[in-house]
Amino acid sequence: MDGNGRWAKARGRPRSDGHRQGAKAVRRVVTRCRELDVPYLTLYAFSAQNWRRPQGEIDQLMALLIEFCEGERSLLVDKQIKFNVIGQRQRLPEEALQAVSFLEELTSDYDQMRLTLALSYGGREELVDAAKRLAEDVAAGILSPDDVDEEQIRSRLWTHDMPDPDLVVRSSGELRISNFLLWQIAYAELITDKRMWPEFDAEAFDAALLEFGRRQRRFG
Repeated sequence: MDGNGRWAKARGRPRSDGHRQGAKAVRRVVTRCRELDVPYLTLYAFSAQNWRRPQGEIDQLMALLIEFCEGERSLLVDKQIKFNVIGQRQRLPEEALQAVSFLEELTSDYDQMRLTLALSYGGREELVDAAKRLAEDVAAGILSPDDVDEEQIRSRLWTHDMPDPDLVVRSSGELRISNFLLWQIAYAELITDKRMWPEFDAEAFDAALLEFGRRQRRFG
């Protein structure tokens, strides 16, 4: 979800307006995914590096996160969408952490679709966390070094209970991964869209799916 700030700047509006319009784009994409029976949608909402932004902007983003969790509750319940968060959630402010935790608990039994927000997330941070837990298990004698394989690593990732993504779509035309799901996207198809995230809608999502359908996937 890239381009909120640039969208606002191009219109002479504050960055907070871009973030707010970006939240509306989230609703459009979630709704479209549910209409098309897309089972998993993961959105990169706030990176581990985003904590370096000005405190005022961080406060606005956390307030918007709380507003999203409260405002979209009825949509998730009505559409039977399971909500969860991946990332260093312990770094979230208490009120934001309570909001996402409540929504996770409320939707925990739903199985029609899974919406995952990557919050305070970084792919390298995720791999470091997995490596630490593997090292702890080896030190405790639970595993031997020879037991460590791809499955042992995968089972300790924050996404351990989700399949790897088939498709990664990046808005705003940027051509980089930006520390997102570094392990999981090894064989995903990558598509960029020049539209800024606040402009992203069902038409843009459908276009990405059409392009994905034309790809000849290779797993090696």
